[in-house]
Amino acid sequence: MATKENGYIIKENNCETKMGLPCVLEAFTTIFKTGSISNKCYGKLVVLGKVFHSALVKRTLENPLFKDLNPVIIIAKSIQTWNNCLALIDSPSPFA
Repeated sequence: MATKENGYIIKENNCETKMGLPCVLEAFTTIFKTGSISNKCYGKLVVLGKVFHSALVKRTLENPLFKDLNPVIIIAKSIQTWNNCLALIDSPSPFA
């Protein structure tokens, strides 16, 4: 998918605004650096959906500023982050 299409998906769905800058930064740090994402942000990411998640990762990988990153590692971290989000959302709450 081309950068233009990824940017369009993100802009058209107002994803970054809906998720909020703190959560976008948490997700970015978790995938592209080393960090963790809060339960609140996991929930927001799942609500926005995998299309947004994938578009954000792909758009970042296509940015020349991130040309030195290994796409295989980033995609693996992206999948792991998404799966962690789904597992958290699907797990029963201990307070239920």
